[in-house]
Amino acid sequence: MLLHTHKSGQQDSNTVPVVLIHGLFGSYENLGVIERSLSAQYQVVNVDVRNHGRSGHSEQMSYALMAEDLAQTLDELGITTAVLLGHSMGGKLAMAFALQYPQRVSKLILADIAPVAYPPRHNSIFAGLTAVDLAGITSRSDADKQLAQHISEPGVRQFLLKSLAKDNDTFYWRFNLTALQANYAALIDAHLTEGRYDGPTLFIKGGDSDYILPEHKARIMQLFPQAQAKIIQGTGHWLHAEKPAAFTKLVQDFLLS
Repeated sequence: MLLHTHKSGQQDSNTVPVVLIHGLFGSYENLGVIERSLSAQYQVVNVDVRNHGRSGHSEQMSYALMAEDLAQTLDELGITTAVLLGHSMGGKLAMAFALQYPQRVSKLILADIAPVAYPPRHNSIFAGLTAVDLAGITSRSDADKQLAQHISEPGVRQFLLKSLAKDNDTFYWRFNLTALQANYAALIDAHLTEGRYDGPTLFIKGGDSDYILPEHKARIMQLFPQAQAKIIQGTGHWLHAEKPAAFTKLVQDFLLS
């Protein structure tokens, strides 16, 4: 599947392009701040993964399929080698791609995710999204009120509402909610065990997040022996949104190293 992309920056630059990959329920717009900060120096390709944003929908969704989507999309763009930067699910996709196509990745940046299986953390989000009466609402505030019955955090609701779109008088989710629900268990259970990426790798952890833990280090070093880690204190899982300046500086320093 060819993915929707948003391209910016130095198209004729001698530097390797940087590919940005968002997380679950997101879109390329989630990494817009990072894209804008990097585009002054790099060619940036910001993607919507399958079943998200403006990319195509499919009943099937796995990291192997998403890695193939990314390979096809980079081929279409004439990009043979790139830096990959992914957050959460996008980070696991970036890892899967690097393990499958190591020669195509010059550097790898993973934002608050490890190559391990995770317990379900999104049940309330699925409940809230399913409860929204898309045919009955007349405004985004209507949708927010319905989401609030299941999701208490306003920031999470606002993040989800970024994917609420309108066609004529009908609201719809840009992401494929049915497919995300059907494939969710497999996506969170995916722990990467095969392959090896020997290139420079940076894991960036939110100081208050439990997505990357000390017990994950052995698996990380097995798959990514050149891995290094940085922590942004005072941030959770959405570290790039909470402290974009600190996150961007770590990324830029790593790209220049």
